[in-house]
Order: sequence, then structure tokens, then C-alpha cells
Amino acid sequence: MKNKTILIVDDTIANLDVLVELLDEYDVIDATNGKDALEIVNEEEVDLILLDIMMPVMDGYEVCKRLKSNENTKEIPVIFITAKTDEESIAKAYDVGGSDYVRKPFLPKELLSRVKKELKLQDVIQELKLLALTDPLTKLYNRRFFIDASQAFLEMAKREKSPLSLLMIDIDKFKNINDIYGHQIGDEIIKLLANIMLEVQRKSDMSCRYGGEEFVVLLPQTSLKEAQYVAQKLKETVETSHFELTLKQKVTFTISVGVSTVNFKNEINIEKALKRADDALYKAKENGRNQIRTIK
Repeated sequence: MKNKTILIVDDTIANLDVLVELLDEYDVIDATNGKDALEIVNEEEVDLILLDIMMPVMDGYEVCKRLKSNENTKEIPVIFITAKTDEESIAKAYDVGGSDYVRKPFLPKELLSRVKKELKLQDVIQELKLLALTDPLTKLYNRRFFIDASQAFLEMAKREKSPLSLLMIDIDKFKNINDIYGHQIGDEIIKLLANIMLEVQRKSDMSCRYGGEEFVVLLPQTSLKEAQYVAQKLKETVETSHFELTLKQKVTFTISVGVSTVNFKNEINIEKALKRADDALYKAKENGRNQIRTIK
């Protein structure tokens, strides 16, 4: 696991030396002024900032305000470390977005405890965000995330003038699987398909569980013909896969796939392309399943 990175900002070298030594279990970056600190966070991945308030040119309050107004840095927690202990200064530290406040001279164990607590809190927050965006069974992105993220993919494709295609996927006769083997095995089949999708997809693709046994894959920089190739590879991989109940009994399954591509001339979101992929999927199911259908 990657070490947490802490940025310490203080114009007193002696303070920096003490903090660097105290936080030796982390990757530490130091800066002696706010300008350098703001440049560092734009170049490095920082997990926590320890920020002095009283500094020349730009004080800690202004540094924190700029951090919180920047979309790329606003989530980085800031712990103020300062000799200013009056109520107004403490209130201002929280008002500009500080997460915590430690008075100088600080007690090493107390400061270390505050740092660990804040980093742990950030881990919990990230985990909760991930849970909100992913399907708990498959660990793929969920429908909510797909709807939000697809717009960003669409805008990027428009800017780059590159194609954007979709796959809509459904497990064939899934009700029969549940009826014959039970819902627990049905869940295992869903997880197996999700794993196959992650193996087959390219790094830039985004796979989501859309609902039940239905999935969608967003394929950036991919033409309709190229999307058909991806769909074919996925279908063939599924055909050669199985879930093993016992040494002598295996559950096999197939999928149907609908393919479409975005028409940038009149589509301001992904919904029309998604509807075409869904219509194509319906045709694949209607025409016998275990096949790929395309609607431009």
C-alpha cells in the first residue's frame, strides 16, 4: 500500500525539522511559504496538509481558501498549526475550510494522534464514496455513477472529436438459472460475468451493472465496428466460461449484446445512444439470444 503523503508548510526551518522527524512513517514534503505549497499540491498527490497561519506574503488562511476553491485540491484536509490561540483565529481557521487546529507549542504525541485520526477519517470517507458509486455484488460501477460519468465521457469525446460507443449486455435465460440452481448461484453467475467484463475491457473502458442481470459498457475512442469486435470477444469469452457447482456439474450461460454509437450532431447526453443499444439488445434476445445486434 502506498504511503500517505503529508505536506508541511511553515516559514520556520526549525519547526519543519521537528515535524519531518516526528512524521517519519509518512512521505513528507515541506514548504516554507504558501506560494510554494500551492505549486506543490498541483504537482504532487498530497493526502494531508499541516499549515502554519502566520507566514510572510501569503498567510495560512489565504492558502487554505485557495486550496478549497480549487476543484483539484479542495478535498485535501488541512490541519492548522499555529501560536494564534484566540477564539477569533480558531473560528477563522475552520471558516476557511480547516479540518483541525493544533496550538503551538504542540505536544508531539497529540499532533501525531490528530494526524492519524484525520488520515483515518479520509480513508473512511473515500470508502463510503466508493460504496455509493459501486454495485456491492460485482464491485462494478453502479447505474447512478454511469449516468453521471457518461456525460463527462461525452463531453471529452466531443472535444477530442473521437467516437464513443456503448454495449448493453444481458444474461440469457437468467430466470431459468435462478429457478434451477437458486438465487445464490444466480449471484455467482452475475459476479462471474462482471469479472469477465473487467478482463476483456480495455483500460479506458467503463463497465457498470445497470440493474439485475443487465450491464452496460462505455467505450471511448471506439467506433461502432470496433465496439462490435469488443462485444464479440466478450460473448466468446462467456461461452467458454462456467461456474463449477461440483467436480461433475458446471453451470454455463450465454449473453446477448446490443451495440450503438453516439451521434454527436443531435445528442446532448448519452440517453438516445443507450436507448438504441437497449433496442439492439431486445432484437438479439428476440432473434434467439447469444448474439450481437447493432443499431447506429
